[in-house]
Amino acid sequence: MTGTVLVTYGTKNGSTAHIAESIADALREKGLTVETMRAASVPFVSRYDAVVVGGGLYAGRWHKDARTFVRRHRRDLAERPVWFFSSGPLDTSASERELPPVHGVRRAMRDLHARGHATFGGCLEEDADGWPARRIVRSGKGGDFRDFDAVQVWAAGIAAELKT
Repeated sequence: MTGTVLVTYGTKNGSTAHIAESIADALREKGLTVETMRAASVPFVSRYDAVVVGGGLYAGRWHKDARTFVRRHRRDLAERPVWFFSSGPLDTSASERELPPVHGVRRAMRDLHARGHATFGGCLEEDADGWPARRIVRSGKGGDFRDFDAVQVWAAGIAAELKT
């Protein structure tokens, strides 16, 4: 593939954005041209040859911007290779085993014939926005559970698939 890959995401506190940037960096290292953009800022996807869409998980649902992006661009997404990722578990479970996508993501994967999905650990720290997030942190359940080595490995698999 010689075109451009879009890596887009929905995030509240920036943790998912860091994962998206890591995915983009790994794809670039494999020789692909990549653009990274917040899902709410993407006007169209027709200029991209492949798309990676990620969303933070909140109460078992993908971030609203990621859901809206998939709904808004579903026709164009169905015409190109697409992968999904989720971030959010505030524990080591995502590093210990493959976690299935939440219901809405699973449905979108089926409808768009997505090529894959990965769930990565989340990050919730003291400066998080919103009282529920701060309450979680104060209860001792926050922290950074992102595994950037796993992100790199997953992205390398995408790059390999796109280059064949």
